[in-house]
Amino acid sequence: MLKVGLTGGIGSGKSEVSKRLAAVGAVVIDADKIAREVVEPGTPGLAEIVEAFGEDILRADGTLDRERLGSIVFGDAAKLKILNGIVHPKVGARMQELQQTAPDDAIVVYDVPLLAENNLAGLYDVVIVVDASDEIRLERLRKFRDMSESEARARLAAQASREDRLKVADIVIENEGTLDALDDRVAEVWAGLQSR
Repeated sequence: MLKVGLTGGIGSGKSEVSKRLAAVGAVVIDADKIAREVVEPGTPGLAEIVEAFGEDILRADGTLDRERLGSIVFGDAAKLKILNGIVHPKVGARMQELQQTAPDDAIVVYDVPLLAENNLAGLYDVVIVVDASDEIRLERLRKFRDMSESEARARLAAQASREDRLKVADIVIENEGTLDALDDRVAEVWAGLQSR
């Protein structure tokens, strides 16, 4: 089994790369998806978050209002640390469960947004960083996620710097061009992973 850590700052296109790797045969374990699962209604994760941040972070239907919670924690390091202390151990345990179900010869791609921030590079055989300039990432967040400039900048500021992410990279996928260019680069990276 080859364990690949895939990361990139918000707006870098990491999810696009993840989708493409899954399409060519990687077993993708998506930390963001798992992070949503572990805070669904009725889970211990959601109960702990409500206890830490109050009922105001729930929608009328009892689900987590991720945008409201984000506005509370992004830009406040202490509150973000509390949230991460609740969610990250639950995500890690679930990722471990999923890894155990993958075939022994699989290329398992762990899609982990906060890989650099949490010093997780050592857990993987290879670390891939999807990279784009801060300017391009800001533009994507405003255009595709409908964030204000200040919201987008706060999200970028809450993550590792571009330089810190690149320091942990074994492979860099530059993503400032077209989707066709991204397809070509992902195919090249996949071929390299298969040869390992």
